[in-house]
Amino acid sequence: MIAVAAALGLFAVASVTGGLLYLWGRPVHATSAPLFAQWLPHVGPGTPLALLVAALVWWRGPALAARLAWRGLLAVSYAAAVAWTLSLALVDGWQRGVAGRLTTTYEYLHEVPGVTDIPAMLAGFSGRILGLQPDSWTTHVSGHPPGALLVFVVLDRIGLSGGGWAGVLCILVAALVAVAVPHTVRLLGTDEAARAVVPFVVLFPGAVWSGVSADGLFAGVTATAVALLAYGVIRGRALGAVGGGALLAFGCYLSYGLVLMAPVALAVVVLAGRRWRTVGWAFVGAVPVAAAFTVAGFWWPTGYDLVIERYYQGLASDRAYAYWVWADLAVVVVAAGPVVAVILRRAVPAGWRAVSRRHRDGVRTADRRPGVVHASWLLPLAATAVILAADLSGYSKAEVERIWLPFMVWLMAGAALIPPADRRGWLAAQAAVALTINHLLLTVW
Repeated sequence: MIAVAAALGLFAVASVTGGLLYLWGRPVHATSAPLFAQWLPHVGPGTPLALLVAALVWWRGPALAARLAWRGLLAVSYAAAVAWTLSLALVDGWQRGVAGRLTTTYEYLHEVPGVTDIPAMLAGFSGRILGLQPDSWTTHVSGHPPGALLVFVVLDRIGLSGGGWAGVLCILVAALVAVAVPHTVRLLGTDEAARAVVPFVVLFPGAVWSGVSADGLFAGVTATAVALLAYGVIRGRALGAVGGGALLAFGCYLSYGLVLMAPVALAVVVLAGRRWRTVGWAFVGAVPVAAAFTVAGFWWPTGYDLVIERYYQGLASDRAYAYWVWADLAVVVVAAGPVVAVILRRAVPAGWRAVSRRHRDGVRTADRRPGVVHASWLLPLAATAVILAADLSGYSKAEVERIWLPFMVWLMAGAALIPPADRRGWLAAQAAVALTINHLLLTVW
């Protein structure tokens, strides 16, 4: 409770400080700092459904997670996550909450009609990244590698055009985290630990931003990649490792920041017992993806350098690092939920005890076996390391409630560290945060 109070206090201080800085003529350029949203108390058609999903998962979620057959549980988990994410989006209404989110002048769909030649788009992509020129890409397209735009162009080419289909795609892919995260924990740890994770990835507060943003799609793609990698290295299946490697590489062409998924992938390898032969197949999957984009004319390092320059052509140059370097962490308390404080409060000493015991007793065969404690503390701590790296870099100033979604979902992997008797209470807290934010604020993207 002390850890949670401290986390919520950090968010309160960030909110008050952001307001004071605005009054003092030094705005932090986030309308409802530290959240990038507009103050707009409202209800919508999704409100009854969101309340129903939250109540059902709180009431029956832990019990169903404990007794359903695993495959059936994953199907229920996915369906519930889709319902939760969609219902939260529909609080803002279909047009404002789903169909119109990706069609603004800042978003991907704004550029889709102009892409008449995909090879030419890829070859000339870097030349349009910088702003202050007539043909520069719109904000979100310029801030990402071409893979993100390519997804929506392909969706349009197969006949699923418009913001409605794009929004539904983001929701359906984002909900894959409700399958990928618990399944990864089960592969690397125990069945009991994985079942504890399920209700928490379903009622993940970050669903407020997964529905609808491309970052939710990024989270679903990379979570699936990590799950495939875990399957490949644990079961010795080359095809799984190849698929995981290919998706992880593709993730780097969806968003530059997704190279930071490397520590999470490394944690999987460590938990799997360093099965390097199978891990090599992941590189077999990754290399063709990188090669395809390179041959098509997009050189990733060049794009990254240009994005940094474009980044400081906009609001980034006016957003104070001294505020955002800690206010971004306060955002995690809301986007990932207050249960993060509980999980990290338990994961840090669990990890310290495991490392101390290994150092004291030496590496034994029994120490190499994956287990509930190892999977439950290492994955959240790997995700925390990624978040801290992204935060300290200075390239994540504000809007991290959506940008860090691919990292924050892995914090839920530590749900088994929460005592069983306390889990329903923290589920209620998670749902309450998401519902409160979504009904008091209008998230911008």
